[in-house]
Amino acid sequence: MGPLVPDVVGPELNYIAALIIGIFFGVILEQAGFSTSKKLVGLFYGYDFTVLRVFFTAGIVAMIGVIAFEHFGLLDISLTYINPTFLWSAIVGGLIMGLGFVIGGFCPGTSICAAAIGKIDAMIFVAGSFIGVFIFAEGYPIWEGLYKAESWGNVRVFELLGMQQTVFAFILTAIALSMFWMVSIIENKVNGIKKPVFRFTPYYVTLGIIGFALSVSAFVLTERKDHLQDLVSDKDFVNSYHLKSMSADELAYRLMKNDNRLQIIDFRLPVEFKKESLPGSISFTFDNLFEKEPGRILNIRHKINLFAAEDEFQERQLAIVANKLGFKNIVILEGGLNKFNKEILEFDKTLVANNKREEDTYRFRTKASSIIPVLIKENKSSEPVKKTQKRIIGGC
Repeated sequence: MGPLVPDVVGPELNYIAALIIGIFFGVILEQAGFSTSKKLVGLFYGYDFTVLRVFFTAGIVAMIGVIAFEHFGLLDISLTYINPTFLWSAIVGGLIMGLGFVIGGFCPGTSICAAAIGKIDAMIFVAGSFIGVFIFAEGYPIWEGLYKAESWGNVRVFELLGMQQTVFAFILTAIALSMFWMVSIIENKVNGIKKPVFRFTPYYVTLGIIGFALSVSAFVLTERKDHLQDLVSDKDFVNSYHLKSMSADELAYRLMKNDNRLQIIDFRLPVEFKKESLPGSISFTFDNLFEKEPGRILNIRHKINLFAAEDEFQERQLAIVANKLGFKNIVILEGGLNKFNKEILEFDKTLVANNKREEDTYRFRTKASSIIPVLIKENKSSEPVKKTQKRIIGGC
């Protein structure tokens, strides 16, 4: 299963869910006629483009689905596996795959589906696939250079083209709809059908509306990270947004009392955090807020998540993003760590109080400026947040 947020399907049930999905996938392939080699090779001969329509539809639905899940914070895209691109092996492999497809009448997935219902030609195709895998594995040293040539890494097409994800989604959807129209013309011509490709019937009108809605939805479902970054770039909005705050004195008091409810989320650079960090603090980055596993830290019940950064404005930006992502109990440190350092850690003990309140405050800060540096020095448990989950390698 994909890295859903929250864990709708836990790791223990992943294989069971995969088995159920696989069974339904096979049933749908069989019902769509993909267990018949004549329908599959119809793509190459021009009399049946069901394969193209199904794959384009699956790709569009999956693309819009991933964009939507990421937009609403339901998918951790950093844990989603992206197949690495090796250009020349992809081209050569694609040619071999296409040749095997048209000669054998199946692709690897559809051959398994057809073999499961007793198709002898599919069983032979599957056996041939195993032989091909064996030959490739045994002869790997021979063509390893070609296999790894022109490595582009884990690229996404819209990044490669230098365009926004939403623009690419719209263009690909438009291309798919155009292809449906073009292949229908070819089918009609090859099969000798004289009827117009599209007619103003409820069926075709509905398909057109769905296609248009899918293409436009890509612009609505912008990348959530980019949207929130744009949102908190407005200084007036950030400064006027209501957030809970904690004073430097209250933080110092909680640190000296070893308040277990306090959880300090430190957004400074890892280098600064490693050099010196407050007791009970955790190093976080902006990207961690959008990730599945680090985000769990902010969802611990009965914890006060104190966002700490160099200045208060940066804290406010990060806290707003966290609130928009649905995290609770977010508090910012008044004036940021700069103010905390000045008022507590580097407190000027020569200051003279003008009233009773200042006298009590200065007495507390004098005590805190002696105790907290010791606590910081003894603090050895704080470490940057780590992701133990990794991308699961796989995919068709």
